Amino acid sequence: MSPELISILVLVVVFVIATTRSVNMGALAFAAAFGVGGLVADLDADGIFAGFPGDLFVVLVGVTYLFAIARANGTTDWLVHAAVRLVRGRVALIPWVMFALTGALTAIGAVSPAAVAIVAPIALSFAARYGISPLLMGAMVVHGAQAGGFSPISIYGSIVNGIVERENLPGNEVVLFLSSLAANLVIAGVVFVVCGGLKLWAQGAVDERDGGAGDSGGSPAPAAGSPAPAAGSRAAGSAPVPQKAAPRDAGLRTDPTPAPTPSTETTNLTPSRTATLTSLLALVVAVLVFDLDAGLTAITLAVVLSTLWPEDSRKATGQIAWPTVLLICGVLTYIGVLDEMGTITWAGEGVGNIGVPLLAAVLLCYIGALVSAFASSVGIMGALIPLAVPFLERGEIGAIGMVAALAVSATVVDVSPFSTNGALVLAAAPDVDRERFFRQLMVYGGIVVAVVPAAAWLVMVVPGWG
Repeated sequence: MSPELISILVLVVVFVIATTRSVNMGALAFAAAFGVGGLVADLDADGIFAGFPGDLFVVLVGVTYLFAIARANGTTDWLVHAAVRLVRGRVALIPWVMFALTGALTAIGAVSPAAVAIVAPIALSFAARYGISPLLMGAMVVHGAQAGGFSPISIYGSIVNGIVERENLPGNEVVLFLSSLAANLVIAGVVFVVCGGLKLWAQGAVDERDGGAGDSGGSPAPAAGSPAPAAGSRAAGSAPVPQKAAPRDAGLRTDPTPAPTPSTETTNLTPSRTATLTSLLALVVAVLVFDLDAGLTAITLAVVLSTLWPEDSRKATGQIAWPTVLLICGVLTYIGVLDEMGTITWAGEGVGNIGVPLLAAVLLCYIGALVSAFASSVGIMGALIPLAVPFLERGEIGAIGMVAALAVSATVVDVSPFSTNGALVLAAAPDVDRERFFRQLMVYGGIVVAVVPAAAWLVMVVPGWG
């Protein structure tokens, strides 16, 4: 059995054990990286640790630490109420506001994980407050980031267009941008409907003055559209589903206790909240204007706030998402071992040698989606586009459509909890059963991997664009 095949089978075993037993998948992946890297790939410790995502580790710790402080001192509550006022109480608009905000950030040049790191904690705090499905809100943030991710001045767009130019392939910057925008907009619309967005519209506007009741008043009800636990998840011990307001005649009331009325303590700006808001603004400016690392900037700002208000810091330190950090860093370290031993290149070259161009095209889209769900989207695009060059040069497959399909397939799967964006969403969600939310993200990511590459191939490659 080839080393590459062994490494893939071990990854499958890791998934099976983590799914059926109560073991952190990251810990299993570290053990697998040690075993496969040392025994199969003949890597030493330095070679194994070469795949450790140090930058992502700092981003996860820094961002969750900063926003844990924001939660501890009430800044996120203040932002939630400000968002409600901004949309005139229409809670159903908030997911689309977050979609548009992250899309605008990436379209003007923000790195996708940086935009998600800025927006996701606020978006998911809002979801927890108003009983919106965290899967819905997280997906809207990530898909928004990818919707704007291929504009001609964006990071992803510049990289892909540069690869196309270097490989002397026909390219069209506008088609690439609009393809990603349209794909993510359609997916966001589907997720909005499936995860209860229409019920949020039917609920009407909330009024902060009466405690968040709908237009006709009423008591809270279970969150509309909250996804059921994924197969194999534990029902026992799951965190209660957040509550939200419902009309009196909805017939869904389960708790006669009305939602708490916002107090001046929640809605007023205090010195600590003002400083925290300034820090969040500084994070945006540092990342977007000065191109500083989001993780290092966030943890520095968190340290400054902790020094000034140590009581908030003591509460926040325990809220850093350490289990998520272990999970993501472990899995990505193992994926780094696969990359180091050539497993990913081996799989891509095997597909590229297939003699049927359309079949090779759809398989490359699936490889891009599957690998990108665990690794760098830009990295996999940089590897797969050159692999597609030989059969693109024959003229049987349109280069513009193929590049667009690869770009969409390799980025739309960033909702996976193993990707940087999905990990940030998982880490940023307050007051949720993280194991259940992780499984929901994993199932949703699996559905995206299974469906989107085929759809992108059918719409963009089969017609022969370019």
